[in-house]
Amino acid sequence: MRLSRLLSVAVLSLLVVAGCASASAGWTYAPASLTPPPSSAASAGASAAASSNPNLVTITALNVAFDPIAVTAPAGTPFQIQFENKDAGTPHNVAIHQGGTEVFKGAIFPGAATQTYDVPALAAGQYTFVCSVHSNMTGTLDAK
Repeated sequence: MRLSRLLSVAVLSLLVVAGCASASAGWTYAPASLTPPPSSAASAGASAAASSNPNLVTITALNVAFDPIAVTAPAGTPFQIQFENKDAGTPHNVAIHQGGTEVFKGAIFPGAATQTYDVPALAAGQYTFVCSVHSNMTGTLDAK
C-alpha cells in the first residue's frame, strides 16, 4: 500500500513537471529581477518635450525671485517664454531690457498661474530680464 502511494506521488510529480516544461502555449514562469532595468521613459519624454519646441524658454517666480536666473534663447527668431508665477496673490511678469532700453514687457499677473509670452526676435547678445513690479528680481538672457 505504501509503495503504491509513493508510486502515485512520483507519477503525479512527473506529470506536473512535464506539463510545466512543455513547449505549448500557456502559463510560463519568468522570475522577477531583483533590480529593474533603468527606465528611459522619463528622460525620453523630457528630451522630446525640449526638442519639440526649441524656441521655448521656461522661467519661474517663487519667493519673489526668478528661477533660473540665466536662460538662453535663439537669436534672430521669435521665441516664447513660459512664465510660471508660483507666488500666490503676488503679481509678477518678465520684461527684457538691453542697456537701459526695455525691448519686451510681458503682462503682469498674480500667482499662482502660468502665462506664455510671445517674444519678438532679438539680436544676438546679452539681455537682462526683470520683474516690473519687483526690481530686485533679475536674471540674464543670452540670445545665441
